[in-house]
Formats: sequence, structure tokens, C-alpha cells
Amino acid sequence: MVHSPPPGPPARKHYADSFWCTYVVSVVAASIAELLTYPLDLTKTRLQIQGEKAAAQHGISSGPYRGMIKTALGIAKEEGALQLWQGITPAIYRHVIYSGIRIVTYERLRDDVAGKDPDGYFPIWKSAICGASAGAIAQFAASPTDLIKVQIQMEGKRKLLGKPPRVHGAGHAFQKILAEGGVKGLWKGSIPNVQRAALVNLGDLTTYDSAKRFILTHTTLTDNHFTHILASACAGLVAATMGTPADVVKTRIMHQPTDASGKGLVYKSSIDCLIKTVENEGVFGLYKGFLPVWIRMAPWSLTFWLSFEQIRSFLGARGF
Repeated sequence: MVHSPPPGPPARKHYADSFWCTYVVSVVAASIAELLTYPLDLTKTRLQIQGEKAAAQHGISSGPYRGMIKTALGIAKEEGALQLWQGITPAIYRHVIYSGIRIVTYERLRDDVAGKDPDGYFPIWKSAICGASAGAIAQFAASPTDLIKVQIQMEGKRKLLGKPPRVHGAGHAFQKILAEGGVKGLWKGSIPNVQRAALVNLGDLTTYDSAKRFILTHTTLTDNHFTHILASACAGLVAATMGTPADVVKTRIMHQPTDASGKGLVYKSSIDCLIKTVENEGVFGLYKGFLPVWIRMAPWSLTFWLSFEQIRSFLGARGF
């Protein structure tokens, strides 16, 4: 009688595939991408506020609309080149929360909750649900840092318009928001923020994951830099197309002045902002700032996914 050898100890999961290692790698990769592309985010925010007709009707001027290139050059000329990185600190704080949560949540939903088909295939509809859910959860947690970032980004413009500064830094912005609206005030604009994040991550995570799997399955390409570039290019375009309208609404809700009770003076809600934007500026008003959004998301997505995959590979983790 032949005796089979006793089963060995269960295979140990590589530390690089662990929850915390994935979280840290996500934050590092996102920070690299944010530092390189942040000026485009600042330009996008200024563009979305400029020409805001609903605010002008309340006597709140945001200055002339100048377009993407002129806006960026104007910031550098009028405020100084370093001001193109105004608000980078809360932006990095945001990614410490947002990027870590969105990646580990998506992976856990994909691998442990939704589950792949018996043949190893992960349906796009499951990927879409996982991507939108991961983005919404991550953005809700990180919404206060996004609010602080938007308010700091607009301080340079207020100074040029001769208006007194509202905040003097991330710490002061946090204290001011907390004093005026309480803990609830830290989540002002969180609804359009979460909606935007769900759409963006449905575009980014789902598209990257699906595009990469399609390339590996239907071409002779391997899991290398070129594959990552192709997948991230698709992800950036889809994410920008799906997320820009919600991004415009989010920015305007967060930027609007409030009364003593913390209620917005221009928009009652995100739906009200959406309606007024379309009524006053047309449907394309929802895509104001699309070019810098897309131009930013493309290199951001490329830098993030290349950094993320490369660091994971260096540490010995499996591919995303």
C-alpha cells in the first residue's frame, strides 16, 4: 500500500500581498502621481469656478474665464509658479485615506466577496459594482480633506480679486470649517463628492482591471509596462468622461460661501447645483474643465498604475 506524504503546512501569504502592504504601496504610488500632476488639478478647479453664472447672480464674482492654458500661465505669472502646488498638503493627506482605502477595498470585494467565475473570469458588471463601491467608501472617508484642499486652492484667486483670505493653511481651514459647521460641516459637498468618486472609480478601477485582463487574454502581450500603459490610458479617459460632471458640482458646492448656519448661499443641494448649471450654462457647463481633468487623469492614472505595479513587483507581490 502506497502512503501519500503527509500534507505540508499551508502556503503562507506573501507579505507584499497583505492588506497593510497593499495600502501603503497604494498611498506611495498615489502621492507620486499627485505631486507630478497637481498643477492640472489646481487649474481644473479654477476653471470650474470661473464663469459660474449662478454665483454671479448672487453678486459673487469669480473673475474672467480664460481657458486652461491661460489660467495655468496666469496663476504662475500673477501668483508665482509655486502656487500651482497650492493645496498639495491636504491633497496628499487625502490620498493617505482615499487611495489606500479604494485599492484594498476593491481587491477585497473582487477576490473575497464578489468572487470570480469558476473559469477565473471576473465579469465586468461585478467589476463595475466593486469599483463604484470602493470609490464611494474611500471618498466618504476622505471627503474632509477634499473640502480643505478646494478651499485652499481658491485662496490665490481671492487675493488677486482683493478679497480677504478665508483660510491660512490646512490646519486653519480645518478649524474654521469645524467652528462654523461642526463635524457635519467637514462633509459639506460629500454627496456629489461620493457620487463623483463612484463614477471615477467605476471608470478607473473597472476599466484598468478589465482592459488589462482583456489585453493579457486576447493579445500576446505579457504583464509588463506596455500593458500597464495601455490599460491606464483607457482608465484615464473613461474616468474623466464619467467623473467630470460630478466633479464640477462637487467643486462648486464646496467653494460656495455659506451663511451663519452653514447653509450654501448659491446652491441648496447638489441637485440644485446641477440644475442651475445646466439652466445657466448648458449641458456643456457640466464639462467645464474637462480638458485639464482628462489631461490630468491620463498622466495621473499612468503614473499611479505604473508606480503601483512596479513597487508591488519589486516587493514580490502578484499583479493587480
